[in-house]
Amino acid sequence: MDSQLTAKDAALHLFFTDDVYLVDDVGSQADVPSNTAVNLVANEQDEAVPVPGSMRIPQAIEFKYLGKNQRNILILVNDEQNDVSDDAGRELLRKIVKSVNLTANDFALLNYAKYKGSDFKQLQEYFAATLVFAFGVTPMQLSIGTPHPEHAIVLEGAVRMIFSAELKTLDQNPAGKKALWGSLQNLGL
Repeated sequence: MDSQLTAKDAALHLFFTDDVYLVDDVGSQADVPSNTAVNLVANEQDEAVPVPGSMRIPQAIEFKYLGKNQRNILILVNDEQNDVSDDAGRELLRKIVKSVNLTANDFALLNYAKYKGSDFKQLQEYFAATLVFAFGVTPMQLSIGTPHPEHAIVLEGAVRMIFSAELKTLDQNPAGKKALWGSLQNLGL
């Protein structure tokens, strides 16, 4: 009786009849369009080649954030050098949060600088936010088509959003802080 082992990769397609999908690591790019799945089949030289198939399986992003997000409030900061901001920026954020009666249990605090390229849809799917404070993160960075004014409450679908300058910049801008305070009073938290 012949051995049931085979040294030919091309024979494996007889045993594995289900589709095989290529899933990239977070942040890497494949040589195929992002909305295309890839079925791998062997060619005559026993090499795997991509064949267009159905939809590609996206890999979810795991965001690391501070807080417990019990009230579905997302606070975005954008600071390359610090986890949140410098000392003055952190103190300003503490005052803002306290002024609207929030605790760390109520919100999720995410440094967007660590997740550049993440858009509003990805953030919304992960955090299910009903309110977003964006400090130093623009609508353009979040792939929101409509430009929004700073320090004003705007709606993106059912989500209320307030865009403002980066915390350390806002701390040096009394007029910006005053405008933001006016919007915070209208939130009704």
